[in-house]
Amino acid sequence: MWESVGGLIGRTREAAALRDWLTSGHRLMTVAGPVGVGKSALAAAGLDDVGGQGAAVVRVRWRGTRAATASALVAAVARALPGAPPPGPPRKTAGTDDLVRRMRGADTLLLLDDVDPVRSACVGLVQTLLEFLPGLRVLVTARQPLGLGDERVLRLGGLGTEVAEPEGAGPAPAVALFLLRARAADRADCAEPAVLDAVVDICRSLDGLPLAVELAAYQVAEHAFAQAVRALAVRLRRHQCWLSSARVALPRHRSLRDAVAAVHTLCEPAERSVWNRAAVFAGAFDESTAVFVCAGGGVEPHHVPALLARLAAVGVLEPVRDPGGLRPPRYRMARAARDYGAERLRESGEAAVAADRHLIHCRRVAEAAANLWHNGGQRQAVRLVLDERDDLRAMLRDAPGRADHTAVALAIVVDLWFWWGVHGDPEEGRRHLLRLLPLCATDTPEAVRGLWLAAWLTARSDPAAANGLLGRAWTAAVLAGDDATVGRVAHVQGLLALHRREPRTAAGYFDEAARAIPDHAPGGPSATVSLAALAVTQSQFAPRAADRSARRALTAPGLAADAWACFLARTARALVDHRLGRTARAWHRARRVLTGVDPTLPAPHGATALRRLLADIETGVPPDPGPDVPAGPSALSLSAPASVVPVLARGGPGRRLA
Repeated sequence: MWESVGGLIGRTREAAALRDWLTSGHRLMTVAGPVGVGKSALAAAGLDDVGGQGAAVVRVRWRGTRAATASALVAAVARALPGAPPPGPPRKTAGTDDLVRRMRGADTLLLLDDVDPVRSACVGLVQTLLEFLPGLRVLVTARQPLGLGDERVLRLGGLGTEVAEPEGAGPAPAVALFLLRARAADRADCAEPAVLDAVVDICRSLDGLPLAVELAAYQVAEHAFAQAVRALAVRLRRHQCWLSSARVALPRHRSLRDAVAAVHTLCEPAERSVWNRAAVFAGAFDESTAVFVCAGGGVEPHHVPALLARLAAVGVLEPVRDPGGLRPPRYRMARAARDYGAERLRESGEAAVAADRHLIHCRRVAEAAANLWHNGGQRQAVRLVLDERDDLRAMLRDAPGRADHTAVALAIVVDLWFWWGVHGDPEEGRRHLLRLLPLCATDTPEAVRGLWLAAWLTARSDPAAANGLLGRAWTAAVLAGDDATVGRVAHVQGLLALHRREPRTAAGYFDEAARAIPDHAPGGPSATVSLAALAVTQSQFAPRAADRSARRALTAPGLAADAWACFLARTARALVDHRLGRTARAWHRARRVLTGVDPTLPAPHGATALRRLLADIETGVPPDPGPDVPAGPSALSLSAPASVVPVLARGGPGRRLA
């Protein structure tokens, strides 16, 4: 189904491996992979390339979608053999012994194509035939291997969606297939970067699955290409099972829903239940999480890991971490399978229960990450959020539509303050807060902290709105006796003063914040962060005081357990050294701090300040010449919009490290 004029698209290595097996005398070969991945096309192309190598080729394709008896498979093979009687009501049912008798003494290459509905029967038949027919070779296509003897298995995955290397080698295989089927390979508008990016986005969302890519391409073949591609990319982000086309040869592949439904039908009831319930996960999940969400209603908790493994074997789930390794496996569900499972989950009436359990899981993740961050495991906290980011996003996106989920969702956003403010996207966190705060009670601790956090994340993009949020947060924090939030409100007020180019006022706010925030207070930046901001701000008008504030930040209680505060304190020290003319010392400090940044994690936003400082030192840009006079567009100028000072004073939501 996915051949091009020059052969299969994106299957060069797989075709070469199959060709080698077919010419090397291997007796049992299986092409395995999920539905719609192109197993039959690859097997057919392999046979066309090499023929039977002197053997008679017998092709049997199972066209049913439901489980059948062993005798039905035997009869199908018997009908395909040379010299078989013409179609009609048989006088007796063919048996395995009859097949052996008819095939004995001949060199035969038997293709058993798409045999998943009769897999058990296929295992028994192939085992018997190989035992009694030395001249027989068998090529099988199925979603999972047969598990017999010296079986050679070629596993297929989705086509690549990344741009081919080296540069100039053409588009990625999935993109090339899409353009070919959309009859757009030679159209000029395909070369437009925005259009090509939309095609790449479509192929990624479809996991590069050839059947899905082909069906998607047919949706735009007869329309204005650029406009249709953009609309299709948006629609596929929401749902995919609607894809269909009458152009596909095999009837059950004309609809993506029907193709996935065929797999669902062949699963055992417990497997289907786990499949449907696991569809609530937008990203990867581990076994323990799946047990919590999927157990119950006839599915025992201790059976869930085995059921996950069986779903992975047929391509519904994909192992994404250390398959067979020491750590527990994590699984990701193919997007089409997830959409279909979600449909079945809603039809079963279990969607609300599964969503509630998913919400509880996300709440536990946020609490665990917040505790890790507060107790010295900041790298582990960031890794945990990265692992669960897709599910957290999906839950927060849908929570405003569920009145019983909004309060928990707000608590999750507030617990993840460090992600939005230090490593992640502050705008994303701000959007979640502004959607959830109006839907929640205003007198809860989460609402008070949420107002402060919204102001912190808004300060750079909309100072006026941030000021209004601060007024509400300060009043609520004072009434609640929440000293930590009162201090953090002062910190954001300092940031707004910097935006107004009032460094002395800002320094007063940062000093107030450093004094008000209790030691080891969870839920937001520590007093050390405000001290670091104070030091950098004072360096504009009182360098010696800035030096003392930087030293105070480096000797603050609990600094060793707060890697981010330590990072900011050392950054402040380097900036102050540069301001005081200690250029070499500032350069070495900045280099040491950057060396300590974990390259496997998103860099903290304050790393931008160090990058700019190093660039200033290496290019000879001097510090500000006077205490109150801006030095122009220098990276150290308070008056410059791209100044490092607001980045550091904010302690977070600034530009990401390139």
